[in-house]
Amino acid sequence: MIDWSQVRALSFDCYGTLIDWESGILQALAPWVSRFGSAKVLAGFGAVEPDLEHAHPIWPYRQVVAEVYRQMARELDVASDDAAAVRFADSIANWPPFPDTIAALRKLKSRFQLFILSNVDEASILGSLKLLAVPFDGVFTAEQIGSYKPNPRNFDFLLAQMAARGITPQQIVHVAQSLYHDHGPAQAAGLKTVWIDRTQGKPGATRLPHPLPPFDLRFETLGEFAARAVTTH
Repeated sequence: MIDWSQVRALSFDCYGTLIDWESGILQALAPWVSRFGSAKVLAGFGAVEPDLEHAHPIWPYRQVVAEVYRQMARELDVASDDAAAVRFADSIANWPPFPDTIAALRKLKSRFQLFILSNVDEASILGSLKLLAVPFDGVFTAEQIGSYKPNPRNFDFLLAQMAARGITPQQIVHVAQSLYHDHGPAQAAGLKTVWIDRTQGKPGATRLPHPLPPFDLRFETLGEFAARAVTTH
């Protein structure tokens, strides 16, 4: 149960929740998609990315994504070079928002302070923030923190930043698509969480944890969540 009258701030995962990273990945890897299909490309990305984040917590996300490209190329037995890997990493900043994201954020901004806690680098998030077109009250990246979610350090960092603003854990709700990266560590940190189930059970680029972690509410779109959160007292 979430007591919305007590909530002052929403923290968001960005890629997969606000930004349609799967569409961005597929567009950037269009030649691979035409040969192997979108499901195989997304599964290949999801099989490699979390392990690289865990193994190299201080790598900027652009470096992680470039290495994802190289490893996927080897797995698919396709030609690869450093320039192509860098171009794929450059695409992060251009991955599009979901169609409902901007309107939902504007609605939520009318009532809550909005924050981002993202597994991304500083350069890439700047491009995404321009596309989101809604001002956030704070943006915290893996590059700032020196680790990637689901490492608990990332949520410790979030809570410290919130405490400095006079916001307690009981006044925060974390909103995310990824059960693997976000809901487990957020719940362990004492936060209420809302699952934006963008994929609705379809396999994609996000790894599923086993067992599934708890969450407090589930919506299929950010628009549905915004309508509930803003009108519930």
